[in-house]
Amino acid sequence: HSIQIKFNNTLVVQYEVEATILGEMGDPMLGERKECQKIIRLKSLNSNTDIASLARKVVEECRLISPSRLPEVEQLLFYLQNRKKSAEKKEKKQIKPRDLTPFEGMELDEEANINSIDDYVELLYEDIPEKIRGATLILHLARNPDNLEELLQNETALGALARVLREDWKQSVDLATTIIYVFFCFSSFSQFHGLITHYKIGVLCMSIIEHELKRYDLWQDELLKKKKVLDFLKRDDDPDNQNLKKEYEKALKKYHGLLTKQEQLLRVALYLLLNLSEDTRTELKMRNKNIVHLLVKTLDRDSEELLVLVVSFLKKLSIFLENKNDMAEIDTVEKLAKLVPCEHEDLLNVTLRLLLNLSFDTGLRSKMVQADLLPKLTSLLDEAQRQIAMCILYHISMDDRFKSMFAYTDCIPQVMKMLFDCGDERIDAELISFCINLAANKRNAQIMCEGNGLKMLMKRALKHKDPLMMKMIRNISQHDGPSKNLFIDYVGDLAAQIGLKEEEEFVIECLGTLSNLTIPDLDWELVLKEYNLVPYLKDHLKPGSAEDDLILEVVIMIGTVSMDDSCAVMLAKSGIIPALIELLNAQQEDDEFVCQIVYVFYQMVFHQATRDVIIKETQAPAYLIDLMHDKNAEIRKVCDNTLDIIAEYDVEWGKKIQSEKFRWHNSQWLEMVENRQMDEAEPFMYGDDGEPYLQNGDILERSDLFYSADGIIPVDGAISPEFFTDFQNGDLLGPQGFPGSWMGIYLEADHTTRPATAYGFRPDEQFYYGYTASR
Repeated sequence: HSIQIKFNNTLVVQYEVEATILGEMGDPMLGERKECQKIIRLKSLNSNTDIASLARKVVEECRLISPSRLPEVEQLLFYLQNRKKSAEKKEKKQIKPRDLTPFEGMELDEEANINSIDDYVELLYEDIPEKIRGATLILHLARNPDNLEELLQNETALGALARVLREDWKQSVDLATTIIYVFFCFSSFSQFHGLITHYKIGVLCMSIIEHELKRYDLWQDELLKKKKVLDFLKRDDDPDNQNLKKEYEKALKKYHGLLTKQEQLLRVALYLLLNLSEDTRTELKMRNKNIVHLLVKTLDRDSEELLVLVVSFLKKLSIFLENKNDMAEIDTVEKLAKLVPCEHEDLLNVTLRLLLNLSFDTGLRSKMVQADLLPKLTSLLDEAQRQIAMCILYHISMDDRFKSMFAYTDCIPQVMKMLFDCGDERIDAELISFCINLAANKRNAQIMCEGNGLKMLMKRALKHKDPLMMKMIRNISQHDGPSKNLFIDYVGDLAAQIGLKEEEEFVIECLGTLSNLTIPDLDWELVLKEYNLVPYLKDHLKPGSAEDDLILEVVIMIGTVSMDDSCAVMLAKSGIIPALIELLNAQQEDDEFVCQIVYVFYQMVFHQATRDVIIKETQAPAYLIDLMHDKNAEIRKVCDNTLDIIAEYDVEWGKKIQSEKFRWHNSQWLEMVENRQMDEAEPFMYGDDGEPYLQNGDILERSDLFYSADGIIPVDGAISPEFFTDFQNGDLLGPQGFPGSWMGIYLEADHTTRPATAYGFRPDEQFYYGYTASR
C-alpha cells in the first residue's frame, strides 16, 4: 500500500494481508485483516549506483510492489542517494551526544555498516577480544543518532549487549566502557530511557562505579607501599636499589595506564546516570544507592574532563534538600575548595555554581570559610566568574560572625572600586547588597571610609536618590568611632532630603542615617530649625499618615534629637509627647514601635523641662507601668530605667511604681498570704464588728504580715524587724547579708544606649541585625 524511507539505505513497504475462510459453496464465512511491513535493505546503494536499474531490481524481487509504482521507487532511491552524497560532503565528525569525546580503543580498521548488525552481534558470543570488536562496531553505529531507532528494533543486539556487560564487565574495562557507551548514546534522548531501565543498565553502572572506586583505593595503597620501601632503601648505597627503582617506575607507568582507562569508564557511566537523572524518581533511586558519596569520592581525581562531569552531576543533585544534606555530611566543600581557582574555565564555572547552591546552607557557609575560600573567591572578583563569586561572597556576608573576616582580604577595596566604576549606570543588585552586608561591620565600615570613600558614596547616593546606596551609608553610620564623626559634614545634605517629596524608601534611609548620628558636637537644635523638621516629624507621628517603616524612623529620629536638652524642650512644646502616646495606643502590638517610643520617654525624662511635662501633664508614667511587665525583655529594660528616673523625682509616682514592682515580684508570696489568712480561724478573718479583717488592696498596709510569728522572721534573729520597717518607709534595699533578690527589686541607674531593635541586637553581635541588607 505504501513505500517509505525509515532508515539509512532502507525502504519499508507497508501492506495489508487479508485472510478469508470460504464455505462449501465458496461464500466467505470468516475474514481477518492484518497490517504488515517488509524492510528492504539496499546494501549496494552508493553515490555511483544506477538508480533506474536498482529500482527495477527492487520491483522484480519484491512481489508486494506493483510494477506501476516503479517511478515512485526510483524517486525514493534518488532521495536516498542524494542524502548520502550530502552527508559525505560534510566533515566526518559525527554528532556526539552531549559532546562526550571518543576515547582510546574506539579506533577501527573498517567502517561500521547498519546492514551488518547481525554479524556484529555474532561477535558478542566469542572471546573477549571479539566481544570488544563487536561492541565497538555497534558503538560506531550508535554514535549516529539516525541509527538509534533501527537499533532499538533489534532486541537481539541490545539483549546481547546487556548480557555481556552483566557477565563480563569485570574481565575487561575496555569492553565495559564500550557497551556502556552504546547505552549512553540512547540515554541522550529521553524517549529511549525506558529501554535502559528495562535492561537495568543504571543499576549495573552504579555497581561498576562503586567497584572501580574501591580498585582505585587499592592501587593507591599498593603504590604508596612501594614508594615508602623505595624511599627507605634510598639511604643505603645498595645496587639492588636501582632494580627497586625500575620496578616502582614500571608500576607507576602501569598505574597511570590503568587510571586512564578507569577514568574513561567512570566518565561514560556517570554521564549515562546524569542523563537518566532527568527523571526525579530515577534520581531518588540513585540517591538511595549512595550516588552522592560516590561522586564526592571521585572529586579526588585529576582528570579535568571527569571532574567537570562529576561537579555538574553534584550541582544538579544539590537543588534537592536531601542531596544537599548528604553533601554536608561529608567533605564536599573541602574537596571543591581545591578546585578554586583552576585553569580549566568550564570546571571553575561549574564548581562555583555548585558552591553557590551549597552556600544557602549556614553550616556549609561555615565550612567554606574554614576551607579558606574567602581570599580565593575575592581573587575572582575581577575575572570572568565575577558574578557567581560575588553571589557566594554575599551569602557568606549574611553571617555576622564572618563579616569581620572580609577586612583581612582585598575584598572591600575591590568592591568599592566596582561601585565607583559604575558611573551613572545602575549598580548590580548583588554588588550593592554585598556592600550593605559588609558595612554592618565596624572594621569594614572604617575601610570603606578611607580616603574619599564616604564622600564618593554620599555624592552618588544623593545624585541618583539611590535607596540601596543610602542603606549602605546608613549601616556605616551606626558604628561609633572615627567613621561616625565624618558624617558631620553631610548632616545638612541628609536633612534637606527629608522635607522634599522624595521616594519614601530613600527618605527612610536618610532618616535612619541621621538617627544614628549620636555625636556630642552636633547641634541638633540648629538642624531642626534650619530645615524646619519639627512639623514634619509631628505630622508623621499620626497613625496612618505614612507607611509604618517611615513612622518608625521618625520615632527613632525623635529619640536621637531628644538627647539634646533644647531639642527636647522644643519637641515637648510642639505637642509631640501626646502624639507619641496616641501612636503608642495605635501600635501597642508592635514591639519595635513600643520599644522606640518608650526610649523617647527615657531620653526626655533626663531633662527637667520635659520631665515635668511627661510626669504632670501626660499619662505616660501609667503606660510605662503597664509595660513594665511586657513579655519583651528589651521593652522591660527601657521601661524600668525610665520609671526609676521618674520615681527619683516624683514621690507620688515613686510610691505607685514601688507598689507595682512589689506586687509583681512577690505576687506568689502575696497570694500565699491571702490564701493562708482565708484558712485561719475567725479572729484572723473578721474584726470585732464582724466585718472582713482584710479588704482588697490593704495587704500592703498590714505591718504584722511582714514580721509576724508565721515563719517570716528566722528564729536566729538574723533579720531584724527594722528591716521590714525600713521597707514600709520606702527603703527597698535590704540590710547587708540579706539577698536583695528576695524582693526582686533593684533600682539600677543604667542609662543604656538606644536598643538597635526591640530585641536588643547590636551591630557587632552575632545575630541578624535588623538594618542589614535585604536578603
